[in-house]
Amino acid sequence: MAVTLNFHGAAGTVTGSCYRVVHPGGQFLVDCGLFQGNKSVRDLNYKPMPFDPKKLDFVLLTHAHIDHCGLLPKLARLGYRKAVIGTKPTNGLLEFLLADSAGIQESEAERETKKRSRRAEEPVEPLYTTEDAKQVLQNLVGVDYGKWIEPGAGVRARYWNAGHILGSASIEVEVKDSDGKTVTILFSGDLGPDEKVFYMEPDAPAGFDYIICESTYGGRERDDYTLVQRRESLKTEINEAMRRGGNLVIPAFAVERSQELLHDIGVLIKSGEIDPKLVFLDSPLASKVTGVYKKFDAMFEDVELSANELFNDPRFRIVEAVEDSKAINQIRGGAIIMSASGMADAGRIKHHLRNNLPRANATVLFVGYQAPGTLGQIIQSGAKEVRIHSELVPVRAKVRSLGNYSAHADDSELRAWIKERLPAHGAIFLTHGEDEERAALRAEIIADDGLGGDQVILPMLDDAFELHPSGVGAVAHPAQQRIDPAQMTSDWHNAYASFIIDLSHQLQNAATDRQRLELMAELRDRLGTTGVSSAPPARPIPPAGAMREEMGE
Repeated sequence: MAVTLNFHGAAGTVTGSCYRVVHPGGQFLVDCGLFQGNKSVRDLNYKPMPFDPKKLDFVLLTHAHIDHCGLLPKLARLGYRKAVIGTKPTNGLLEFLLADSAGIQESEAERETKKRSRRAEEPVEPLYTTEDAKQVLQNLVGVDYGKWIEPGAGVRARYWNAGHILGSASIEVEVKDSDGKTVTILFSGDLGPDEKVFYMEPDAPAGFDYIICESTYGGRERDDYTLVQRRESLKTEINEAMRRGGNLVIPAFAVERSQELLHDIGVLIKSGEIDPKLVFLDSPLASKVTGVYKKFDAMFEDVELSANELFNDPRFRIVEAVEDSKAINQIRGGAIIMSASGMADAGRIKHHLRNNLPRANATVLFVGYQAPGTLGQIIQSGAKEVRIHSELVPVRAKVRSLGNYSAHADDSELRAWIKERLPAHGAIFLTHGEDEERAALRAEIIADDGLGGDQVILPMLDDAFELHPSGVGAVAHPAQQRIDPAQMTSDWHNAYASFIIDLSHQLQNAATDRQRLELMAELRDRLGTTGVSSAPPARPIPPAGAMREEMGE
């Protein structure tokens, strides 16, 4: 029996990382992440898993970001009760991240159930519950970097610093096939950039049969910078935003991005280079995560504040209570407001955007990757209006982006990391990237590293590859796709929202009511020609004179 590698997530999209290795001694997962992005991608979370969780022997976890660990509670809900193995800092973060994610699932299910009850429809169940999250925490096993473990029969694994977030790892795996030969695999996890607060640059040994590498920033470069230059860029953005007189709103992930920003803002305040009135970190999760960072601060590199100063400036307000969060809305200028999520598709940040986007003197600063179809990406792309909590919100605030706070390696850093891991005797699989980005990275690897086209592979969702020490064997594609690949980047839900906004503008800008009626009648006629059932037939448009009579003219 050969070793088989199955790609159940992050294949053709950036989120939902999940790789299943099947071998003569059993099977295991590397990561089990939540799908994020447009609605069609998110719907993958609710579809049946393409494997039986009860047959898994263990899970190896690269890090604590939800797109890598967020479906672990679903595994537990479906009966998984075995080990989830991560570094000790990763496990510390999971205590809060999984509980927070479960709370979101429960509240969303409750909100949807209320909507359905008004239509006399059946209630919905949450994707998973806080009890499911607690079950995962009971199964956590902590490991140290650089030490071999034997998590199951015929398998060895070793964790290496990935430089992405606290506790993040690339995982080296050795698996024996039925002939007793060892297949060596390196899973990159998410790789951090060379210049980053808190950690050394990513590390791992060289020489594998297979390398599975992320490609989030394939084909894209950020400006070269030092940590000092990055802080200088942040200073410029903050001072310009304060000069404009409004608030500065920063969507920021609760893990890593928030802590990096607090560190740099603290340094700039201490040196007198910025002077905001208050700095809010409005996220109960970020507050708890910051506590985990303090616990492991002995691991940090390149910090310029003492342990007592880190995250403790007198102007900082780390907000947990709902009422305190609502009170921030009364502040109309001079404040820095950071809140999750980093892509603005959930959490308290949506309330702060709803309150600040209409203000011409406000600034919204994006400091990380915005996945296609997310609210953050729509705002960043220049939309004049966005829909938040079912309301149209005008975008009058100044929208800015600062790319050098990304926790991901850019194109040249990815290529350098791969080059340092070579040779890869079998193949390199590029995952965790949109198709355009990973295709660009593939072309560069082939051109620069002397690998054949068949050795750099772009797997699609649920593809399975037989792995031999000498190279890839049979390849199997799913009999039925869980999602149309064309819907991964921008789906019909995005198109529908954009269409409704455009239609609203067309109706508002029409010169007369008659023109508005004619436009709607034309659309109804078009629906009729497609065979799609439309709403009840509209009243016919009367002649202009009759219309004036109806209006009493």
